[in-house]
Amino acid sequence: MSMLTPRGLKGKQYRVTGNSYPRLGRPPRRARKVVMAVGGVLALGLVSVGGVQLYDVFSGKNKHSAAQACASPDASGKPLAAPEGSPAPGAAPANTAVPQPATVTVNVYNATDKSGLAARTADELKKRGFQVGQVGNAPSALDKKVPGTAQVLSGPGGLGAATLLVSQVGAATSTEDTRTDATVDLVIGDAFTALSDPNQAAAALAELTKPSPSPEPGHC
Repeated sequence: MSMLTPRGLKGKQYRVTGNSYPRLGRPPRRARKVVMAVGGVLALGLVSVGGVQLYDVFSGKNKHSAAQACASPDASGKPLAAPEGSPAPGAAPANTAVPQPATVTVNVYNATDKSGLAARTADELKKRGFQVGQVGNAPSALDKKVPGTAQVLSGPGGLGAATLLVSQVGAATSTEDTRTDATVDLVIGDAFTALSDPNQAAAALAELTKPSPSPEPGHC
């Protein structure tokens, strides 16, 4: 006789006698059931998530989520603004109406060494319907200090008029000062030769007053 502890008998000792042997039990099935149950739950969860995503794609809800993401607050708690196109130089704000030339009074100043340039430019502006105020040499603060074609000066009440005047001069720049009326100053610079032709001026005005493009759906 011998004492054996076969595998599967959970550490119990049995006496082996003659031709009789202990019957080995099957491994426990509880662990297998737990594993199968967990696997089934995970598979069901993956199927559910995939179905929801497909539903969002075909129903368009993903665009709504993207729009909400664009408006989500940043670290400071302020909403993130959608990116907008940069306005062209001299463009009036969106809420500023561009007036008709007959309602705009322009002061024309010559900041160059070219004699008679202010007078000729003022005459051309009159032909285009503008009202002309003062005509003469530029003040000392700007005389010989405008390297480009021209500089347009206006107060807060003349932003629309400034945009209209900028469209008449190629590559002119616009600056806001503290004046309280709606007059605008056209200070002629070294690169100025003449006003843009009427067709070019109309195209430039359309570009300056064009609304900023809206961001594409799904892009912040």
